Amino acid sequence: MAKLQMSLKARALKYLSAREHSRLELSRKLARYAQEGDDIEALLDSLEAAKLLSEARFSESLVHRRATRFGNSRIFSELQSHGIEAEALAEIKSNLAESEVARALEVWRKKFNSPPVAPAERAKQIRFLQQRGFSLASIQRVLRRTDADTE
Repeated sequence: MAKLQMSLKARALKYLSAREHSRLELSRKLARYAQEGDDIEALLDSLEAAKLLSEARFSESLVHRRATRFGNSRIFSELQSHGIEAEALAEIKSNLAESEVARALEVWRKKFNSPPVAPAERAKQIRFLQQRGFSLASIQRVLRRTDADTE
């Protein structure tokens, strides 16, 4: 018995029902299953018109999922890799900038929870937070705050 082929629209709706996708991401996923004559761009346009595909919702969802573990630069990099345009990033940047130090402090507490005593330990903590995408200014504020707490 032959397995029925799922239409591109059905496949797109299946992906979107699981989580929000960017237009670029959904396009890449659907391209694997497109057959001659399929118009992926038209399908994506119709999904956007029906409010089933939304760059704003995708951006909000990604920020929500990543903000507790990662810094602004890592989040922006991921958004850009998904094809989110600069205009949309400007608003997100202003919202995230306000909370970066608090988020960095929370990530630092989960991993270390004690101020560095040696320069090597301080460097290790800085590297860890930088790899998570936090700015050096935020990292320095976190470490100054933790140093002040122990004095």
